[in-house]
Amino acid sequence: MWKLTRPDNKHDKLTRDTLLDLQDHHLVRIELIREDQRQVWVLTKRGHGEAKRLLEPKGIRVSALREEKYDPVTGKLLGASYDDHAAAVTSTAAELHRAGIGHRLGFATEIGHRLGDGYVQRADLVVRAPEAGVPVMLLEIDRRTEDAYDLVAKLRRYWEWGRLLPRDAAKHTVDLVRSRPGAIEDVDHELRLWRRVYPSTGREGLVPLAFVFADTTEAKVANTVAVLEEAGRRYWAPRRYDSLYRRRSPRGTTARQCPSSSPPWNNSRSTAPARRCGGAWGGRASRR
Repeated sequence: MWKLTRPDNKHDKLTRDTLLDLQDHHLVRIELIREDQRQVWVLTKRGHGEAKRLLEPKGIRVSALREEKYDPVTGKLLGASYDDHAAAVTSTAAELHRAGIGHRLGFATEIGHRLGDGYVQRADLVVRAPEAGVPVMLLEIDRRTEDAYDLVAKLRRYWEWGRLLPRDAAKHTVDLVRSRPGAIEDVDHELRLWRRVYPSTGREGLVPLAFVFADTTEAKVANTVAVLEEAGRRYWAPRRYDSLYRRRSPRGTTARQCPSSSPPWNNSRSTAPARRCGGAWGGRASRR
């Protein structure tokens, strides 16, 4: 946590002193001590309430309170667990912050994206860092606990969400989309639901999406990316829009609009804004 809150510090002493002070005021508590002796801290009920009053008026969602319950016989704290996935998400945010991408209050976790059938696709991490040239980026943190085809399914669901219309869309736009399969491609991205939720990236395509691979090997990452390349190709591959939205370049040639979605890896030739970030490349998120 100190890497996220104090990226310029080379050690965690200041963060530890702060936590101890908060503990004296009954705002935080130690939930677990790991085998490597690192402590896992959580908010108390009082601290959770103060955090909500401070952050929620600013549009920052606070996670659910981890209640303190004890076994009536042994007196042992119940439900004390360490979520490695949550730690990987926090570490990713910390590395991005240290790289100068995003303010620590510009990160949000577990953000839901509701599809037309009611299914909610939750992004592990959403980054907003316009000052670093990243108006918005969604990140999926994978510790290789999911099958590669599950990641393809996630990519498809984000692609589907990016093609939704807002509920108050004009009738002629709705009728156009219902007129034939694939008609949504004729609808300007400015009129879609995602532009009501996230700002423009300044580039064509849907909301940028990055996959971050943590706690795994480079070989496993390479195999996963190969599956994403092939099985998920229709959800990111560049293609020409229908003639209604073709435009002429100054030289008179037809310019290709950008991909309908974002490729899941770093590609210097691609016009899509997504990245592949790296647990397998030294633990730091890559930045192009």
